Amino acid sequence: MREADAAQSGMMLRMESSSPKTGRRATIVTMSRELGVAPSTISRALKGEGRISSELRARIAQLAQDYGYTPHASARTMSSGRSGLIGLVLGASYNPFYTELLHEAVRQVALRGMRLLIIHAGPGPIERSTADSLLQYQVDGCLVTSVELPSYVSSVCSANGVPVVMVNRVPLLNASAVACDNLHGSAQLADVLVHGGCRRIALIRTSSSSSTGQERDAGFTRRLEQAGLRPVLRLDGRSTYEGGFEAGAHIASMPAARRPDAVFAVSDVMAYGVLDALRLGGLRAGQDIAVVGFDGLPQSARPIYDLTTVEQPIEAMMGRALDLLQARMADDRLIDETVLLRGRLILRGSSGRP
Repeated sequence: MREADAAQSGMMLRMESSSPKTGRRATIVTMSRELGVAPSTISRALKGEGRISSELRARIAQLAQDYGYTPHASARTMSSGRSGLIGLVLGASYNPFYTELLHEAVRQVALRGMRLLIIHAGPGPIERSTADSLLQYQVDGCLVTSVELPSYVSSVCSANGVPVVMVNRVPLLNASAVACDNLHGSAQLADVLVHGGCRRIALIRTSSSSSTGQERDAGFTRRLEQAGLRPVLRLDGRSTYEGGFEAGAHIASMPAARRPDAVFAVSDVMAYGVLDALRLGGLRAGQDIAVVGFDGLPQSARPIYDLTTVEQPIEAMMGRALDLLQARMADDRLIDETVLLRGRLILRGSSGRP
């Protein structure tokens, strides 16, 4: 091996092993010392900026790759004023709908070159300390899917220049929003039942203050009233499978003469509970009693449920929400806006008639 080649080989070996040996994170400074150039030259080369020879740029890129170098988030935040972090406030994890939202958020945020920070996941309102953490982690913006959001959270974010976009609910204040058109979707489900000959219709609602549940209740009830009907029974399903099951068990235990001939549960997860309870009670969905839900979760297509539902356009909702958020991250003068997207009615066996 020629001496020059050996020297070059030795240099490469030192480059590859220096970071593991020290156990310390590679930085722009350590790479500048390795190549004998200014740290600013390393920084500009990695950003693709400045007039730097193609040979030096290639050497810097190779060295960064050998070191496994990634920019330090704190340093990037200080230099740019942006962290690249998007906060995600999730709703209750026991509802599979929020799992679907999370998966879509992770996918789309990554495609846009940003990172996702889950701030809160669980039932109930967000505590003040949780809201404050949005600022502690210096998020550039925040997506909120939780059904309950105290005005304090919006106010804190607004006062500190952190834009908020709500997904699957309309805003209280200081936020934009993207949601499914719940009024239209629930009216479609009412039409399915009325046109199918149902006249004694029960509504499994939620006691939550969420705009989503209230709109679905209102849209469904309004369309029934236009047909000269009203729900004969209203039960609180508590937005859970267990709540839906209890409601379904109550309906199954009613005398046949008084029992509803159809049920609308304002979420798929409650509809699953209703269907399971009715089946255990000896009633056949789509034959003895019609059942419809709302959300369009993948589980609804399973033969055990075969649920008629309105599918929320999760991919389009998340994409539009990120569009709104990024626009407001770039220009804080933009006014808040609310976008409603139509869901897709999916007819299945649970709403069939004899």
